[in-house]
Amino acid sequence: METQRDIHQRATDDMIEAGLEQQVNLSFYLTSIYDHSIFEAFSKVVQKLIPQLPTLENLINIFVSNSQIEKAFLFDVVSKIYVATDSSPVDMQSYELCCDMIDVVIDVSCIYGIGDDLEVSAFDEQSASVIKLNNSTVLFLKEVNKVLALVCIMREENYTHSGLIDFNFKCFREAIEDVFAVRAGQFHGGRVIKDKGLSTVEEEE
Repeated sequence: METQRDIHQRATDDMIEAGLEQQVNLSFYLTSIYDHSIFEAFSKVVQKLIPQLPTLENLINIFVSNSQIEKAFLFDVVSKIYVATDSSPVDMQSYELCCDMIDVVIDVSCIYGIGDDLEVSAFDEQSASVIKLNNSTVLFLKEVNKVLALVCIMREENYTHSGLIDFNFKCFREAIEDVFAVRAGQFHGGRVIKDKGLSTVEEEE
């Protein structure tokens, strides 16, 4: 903490000396080589560069609330930086669990999923995984596109509605595609995904 305060003070003094204190807002994050804090810090930096972040967070919140999920992260698979998450606080242990799950899925895919064709990516549209932990928690990963994956944590009793979750995820992925289509200038007034596009347990029953 003392080192952080010293760096903060030096950086602030340099900004004032350069006359940039009004134009630039600096953020500081403590990281360690012994945990995933560096990935979380980079995640926060990257999120500030994404203009669609509020939309992505809103879509995740809708998906989480309709699927009875505890926590969800939209990950960049290669860097393990989370592009967006729901509105509940980020717990470091949960984040590390999700990062480890991505490693497991990629490692298993590299060993058993690629075969003789080395040009095939270990992460593709068929990538998905469900892991049940011994504390009645379920982790599941689903591919969103070739670089993004949604990793979620939920209670085991809520995963009994897996069909509902799959349907809601399909709506979520289509909405994500629309968001990035708008960014690429390819959206021409097509489908609009709203809250009512997803199903809830009550509606299914």
